[in-house]
Amino acid sequence: MPSTRRIFLEQAASMAIAQAMPGMKRLQAPQSALTPLRTLALAPFVDALPLPEIVRNTGLPVTLTMREIRAKVHRDVPATRMWSYGPAAMAPLVETRARQPLTIRWVNNLPAKHFLPIDYSLHGSGHDVPEVRAAVHLHGAKTASKDDGYPEDWFVPGQSRTCHYPMDQEATALWFHDHAMGINRLNTYAGLFGMLLVRDEVEDALQLPSGAYEVPLILYDRDFLADGELLYDVSGDPAKPWIPEFSADGILVNGKIRPYLEVEPRIYRFRVVNVANSRFFQLSLSDGQAFWQIGCDQGLLAAPVAQHSVVLGCAERADLLVDFSGLAGKTTHLRTGAFDIVQFRVKGQAAVAHKPVPRVLRSIARTPESEAVTTRTITLHDYKDDVDRSMVMLLNRKHWHEPTTEFPKLHTAEIWEFVNLTDDTHPMHLHLVRFQILDRRPFDTTAYLMEKTLRFTGQAEAPAAHEMGWKDVVQCPPGLVTRIIVRFEGYAGRYLYHCHILEHEANDMMRPFEVVV
Repeated sequence: MPSTRRIFLEQAASMAIAQAMPGMKRLQAPQSALTPLRTLALAPFVDALPLPEIVRNTGLPVTLTMREIRAKVHRDVPATRMWSYGPAAMAPLVETRARQPLTIRWVNNLPAKHFLPIDYSLHGSGHDVPEVRAAVHLHGAKTASKDDGYPEDWFVPGQSRTCHYPMDQEATALWFHDHAMGINRLNTYAGLFGMLLVRDEVEDALQLPSGAYEVPLILYDRDFLADGELLYDVSGDPAKPWIPEFSADGILVNGKIRPYLEVEPRIYRFRVVNVANSRFFQLSLSDGQAFWQIGCDQGLLAAPVAQHSVVLGCAERADLLVDFSGLAGKTTHLRTGAFDIVQFRVKGQAAVAHKPVPRVLRSIARTPESEAVTTRTITLHDYKDDVDRSMVMLLNRKHWHEPTTEFPKLHTAEIWEFVNLTDDTHPMHLHLVRFQILDRRPFDTTAYLMEKTLRFTGQAEAPAAHEMGWKDVVQCPPGLVTRIIVRFEGYAGRYLYHCHILEHEANDMMRPFEVVV
């Protein structure tokens, strides 16, 4: 798969090229007279990796409350104002079992005024709606439309929303985040995200690392002012402050900048999720050691895949096993590109012996193309002004508010092909469903733009081994047609699909679809 402009720029930033070359630095938001914080100059690995409070599903309703908090992101940085689904920067981790229904009451106790720069020109974000509003989406959940967190189903401070999640799905790592129309990129940036783990009997039988040996890693990036306050970029146009992408200097893991984790010389399981607005993470270990990927977005793979590096797009998850048994008394690092983001301090001996990595994980049947009742072509567009600045991003040249054009039938399968006519890799997400990646194939973008004809310029490439499981986000690289096959199971009703780069979906790379009977 070709490297993308975004991954290149982010690796450059990771190596401090952005600081060495002022011309590459983004425009800073004029939110304070204080200077921006140089996060790359902070002492690394001085804070322990935070771990979340675990809330288990007992059958009683769970209450998660959105609130404004102050939390320290680094030992040497003043506390930062942020929003959270709990009392700490890292929201409680909800744990449940497959087919054990879960009820969550989402309470909005946020302030009435937003502290990040709203673009009132974006659809659904005008002066005629409350400044602060929330709509919680449990990403990857198979649930009824009324509980899915539809962008227009927002609720304001002082209100709550109770959602029911049947959990009729296999063991996996889901995550929840804000999805309010027009401002979800700001609400997520403020801190409204968290993780939910689903267990089942197949996972139980594998005896994978658990308890202290299973560690969630929530990855994202942020910019700060010297006083610790969050800094979000703007365009320079007060009437239209939206920017097409956001990539910050400070990389956080579980709410801390470059933390450390003490581990034993044994195998650990890391549940990784990329909750960044725009950044992709290219993960590897600093000593070059391989690790095993045992799962992706929607659960376990059929068998472990040995990896030296894995790229996580926005909203993608990876289930990783790392063996520290040969590193007793040493340190190693999780890195993105060439930049270390977590330090692992390996103790001298293990308290508990570990099981070997299973050779087989879960049976996964591939969905044959012959099952598809139709193929839908979705084109990805980036419209720019005369100086090459992105102005709006669309799917099939349509805005969110235009009439729905996709009406898949319940209990049928369809092929969706994403025709990427832009310069970016777009992580495309469909609500409600899981899917399998079929292939990616290069095509002549100029011919398509001029003639609306697909002229392929090479052979189709099968998905990589770690993409052969069930997915709910697919990376769609530029100049390629990316095909997925989707079974529309669960519920009829209105849902949506969109690019999960939050700045893209805000303007306006997001469209509704309706599952019909």
